[in-house]
Amino acid sequence: MIILKSKHEIEAIRKACQVVAECHRTIAPLIEPGITTNDLERIFEEVMQKHGAKPFQKGYRGYRYATCASVNDVIAHGFPSDKPLEAGDIVTIDTVAELDGWLGDSAWSYAVGQISPTAEKLMRVTKECLDLGIRQARPDNRLGDVTNAVQQHAESNGFGVVRDLLAHGIGRNLHEPPTYMHVGKPGKGVRLKEGMVLTVEPMITEGTYEMIIDPDGWTARTLDGRLAAQYEHTIAITADGPQILTAQ
Repeated sequence: MIILKSKHEIEAIRKACQVVAECHRTIAPLIEPGITTNDLERIFEEVMQKHGAKPFQKGYRGYRYATCASVNDVIAHGFPSDKPLEAGDIVTIDTVAELDGWLGDSAWSYAVGQISPTAEKLMRVTKECLDLGIRQARPDNRLGDVTNAVQQHAESNGFGVVRDLLAHGIGRNLHEPPTYMHVGKPGKGVRLKEGMVLTVEPMITEGTYEMIIDPDGWTARTLDGRLAAQYEHTIAITADGPQILTAQ
């Protein structure tokens, strides 16, 4: 059952989301060759602690970190490490903050130094997919309108759309209905209603959309070893259109 949130509850979720947004604002100018994803992990925890929030995913289903740090061919759920990032890398940092029992979720991809034209295009198109999908998140539209906007833009640029990792509703729980892929047909799927809060989080690949999981049981990589990028916002469906709760 999809849980519709009141305006008061949406504002409570927004507070958690804004902690996540500040985490991303804080690290953005710091990402350069030589920094490690463990450095970024520590910064995220410090920012959350400053605001009285906690990293929800640390301990969630046995996951050990406050962030997911996904470099180059890693699509999602990569572990932070002490390996320095190198010029030309792209890294996606994903986190969930819990504040007063409510959750906010956002991932962002970052360029490390000078990156290739292909990587630049992949990041640009992935962010455009996010924006186009959110634009369709209006009352009485359907999820297929959101997902088709993502799929059409990615595929028209020669990129793949990951199927095996899903977006989701969010509130007091991380994964609430509806869960969905970022592919679909317009006019199909769940009808969007005022009060829904969900993530839009396209994971776009340079090549195939197929993926494999590392032996650690978490790290998801592109099957062909080519690049992946992701941008994610938590949004609320309102009478005035989509509100981006994790806006930076």
